[in-house]
Amino acid sequence: MSQHINAFVSLRSRRVGVILDITDGRLPAILHWGADPGELTVDDAVALALSATIPMAPNTIDEPTRLSVIPEHWAGWLGRPGISGSRADGSAWSPKFVTEMLLVDGKAVATSDAQPSLVELGEGKVEVQARDDVAGLELVVTLELTAGGLLRSRARLTNLGDDDYRLDDLILAYPVPPTASELQDQAGRWAKERVPQRRDFTFGAHVREGRKGRTGADAATVLHAGTPGFGFATGEVWGVHVGWSGNHTHIAERVFTGEQYIGGGELLLPGELVLDPGASYESPWLYGSYGTGLDEVARRFHSYLRSRPQHPSSVRPVTINVWEAVYFDHTLQPLLDLAEKAASVGVERYVLDDGWFGARRNDYAGLGDWVVSREVWPDGLHPLVNRVKELGMQFGLWFEPEMVNEDSDVARAHPEWIMSTGGRIPVETRHQQVLNLGIPECFAYIRGQMNAILDEYDISYIKWDHNRDFVDAGTHPLGQAGVHAQTAAVYRLIDELKATHPGLEIESCSSGGARVDLGILQRTDRVWVSDCIDPLERQQMMRWTQQLLPPELLGSHIASLTSHTTGRTHELSFRAATALFGHLGIEWDLRKASEDDLAQLTAWIAFHKAHRDLLHGGDLVRVDFPDESLMATGVVAPDRSKAIYSIASVATPDASVRGRIPMPGLDPLRRYRVQPVLVGRTPSGLKPPAWWGVKRDLSTETPDLAAGAEPRLVPIADEAGVVLPGSVLSSAGLMDAVVHPDHALLYLVEAVQ
Repeated sequence: MSQHINAFVSLRSRRVGVILDITDGRLPAILHWGADPGELTVDDAVALALSATIPMAPNTIDEPTRLSVIPEHWAGWLGRPGISGSRADGSAWSPKFVTEMLLVDGKAVATSDAQPSLVELGEGKVEVQARDDVAGLELVVTLELTAGGLLRSRARLTNLGDDDYRLDDLILAYPVPPTASELQDQAGRWAKERVPQRRDFTFGAHVREGRKGRTGADAATVLHAGTPGFGFATGEVWGVHVGWSGNHTHIAERVFTGEQYIGGGELLLPGELVLDPGASYESPWLYGSYGTGLDEVARRFHSYLRSRPQHPSSVRPVTINVWEAVYFDHTLQPLLDLAEKAASVGVERYVLDDGWFGARRNDYAGLGDWVVSREVWPDGLHPLVNRVKELGMQFGLWFEPEMVNEDSDVARAHPEWIMSTGGRIPVETRHQQVLNLGIPECFAYIRGQMNAILDEYDISYIKWDHNRDFVDAGTHPLGQAGVHAQTAAVYRLIDELKATHPGLEIESCSSGGARVDLGILQRTDRVWVSDCIDPLERQQMMRWTQQLLPPELLGSHIASLTSHTTGRTHELSFRAATALFGHLGIEWDLRKASEDDLAQLTAWIAFHKAHRDLLHGGDLVRVDFPDESLMATGVVAPDRSKAIYSIASVATPDASVRGRIPMPGLDPLRRYRVQPVLVGRTPSGLKPPAWWGVKRDLSTETPDLAAGAEPRLVPIADEAGVVLPGSVLSSAGLMDAVVHPDHALLYLVEAVQ
């Protein structure tokens, strides 16, 4: 074994290649991350490294700068350093690491100082161990290329010194070529999460910091760099995501030498992470996805998530959540009536929301007291749980374990468990404070209360909420910043509850979609996309949440007639067609629904169940279309035998017709039959194009759905519709029908050869 590592590593999977330079004892640098370059020789790798070496321009350092995965200040990198920190005397602030060990898929690789070696892999994991004996630090960098072509990395820093080391920042960086001259990430707010935004990739740093103690409704989610004008199917695109549910940073930086990267890591508050001698810090995973177009970037994330052993493998049950039906009014008979209605239309999971515990008759009191209210539930939850189970549904329950009302038994008994600093109570948000799970006694108390409920009742599912940003989130008695410890404690609490209750599923809800990241998704089985289920708003929010997560992880509910958050009113066909492309549910007081509404709802649920294997296992495709009044989305079976497309009219178009809409993702060599699907009532204003083969006016039809509640294919004749090659459907497309704004049409596409 040589003292210093001197090697190149080539990783290749699913048309993606990553070439690492770990020569001369230096930290790994990425020579290439992008399209698979094919097999290389050692000489090829040496030549590639030489070709990537930056020439010494006037008034720069006298050695070529080198951007490693952890950018190093000592090497002449004058952008943001990968590690920022120091000891009490100010030393060790610019470490210089020397690699001493290389492990590939867990096996040590011997190298020679005289000649670099080349390790060729397909998918696999690379681990580099390095030290700086002067600074007293050890660094372990792990990089992995998954079977689906997703690159991920993390770093572990250990204090080898005799005194404390204060870590202020640790980020990882993936270089991208200068052709990636545009940036896109996401912004948003409560009830309007994941709004895309785009800008030029200019000199300096584009920094997206999340300081909310949770991921945030305005989080970058995925930070992309791409070639000019990249879209869903076009342009080279590189994207990164920080898999952490607390404070975090996404960054894109371009320096004066022309080098540029995208990356990120956890955002540490002042003094939050001090490593005792021998202690370590492990960063969250930084995920990187490369592809042609945003869809391929998204599908790599989806493929990775679906490959995990903990990914939900059972059929995603159609869910009803009763919040918008009863709010805090927990009266048994109305809730039983809702259960009867839900079961009759095909619901498979019933979730009781906020208001079942302590003094929680409104949002001013009771939060943190996880004991069933005897005032509201004199016989406990048993009458409701038993009836839900008798009706063949799973039972789910709402918790908000990280939060507390000051008007609660737990806050009165333990005011020191409220996160605070400076000898003051933080400003309230939603009449609540943050409960400090980083305090062992507090953690044990909440875990015990939750376990008691889960032990007593047959609960299959928790809706886990988190309804406020962190302000002054310190730890008693000194008030040191505690967001890192809180996030780690939440992860541990979920892990322990799931270990104690096998099969328990948990939804990540955080004022809607404010905790959507791959840290929480390692432990949870679903996210609540937004508290806004207005289908017009959800069209965009679903579209961009799918840039990270596949449809089966997105809680997607059929809203009531009039939206709780916007006041808009929409026909059932638009509400249901929008919710179809996710983990389907209902957020509607079914006691007030008409018989016709219930019949239509039954038909929509039946259609979803008939096709959810495709909807929850297919490849996402989204259509780049110049008319922004239209959103077209599809899911294509992995074997390309079948697809479902949604074409939604989200505004009044400029022209009377939009023209032909492509259906991407199909096999160009196969032929497909395309048929429109009408479920329930016909969307208002419908004027079908000629290829539908419909001679009659459908706009006034009211189908009889009382018996059977089956969806209709239009035209009715089995051999009607249109048959075309996948190459034509993907490129030329089909003429869209005319419908009123705020309506969507579905198309079922099936291979005929």
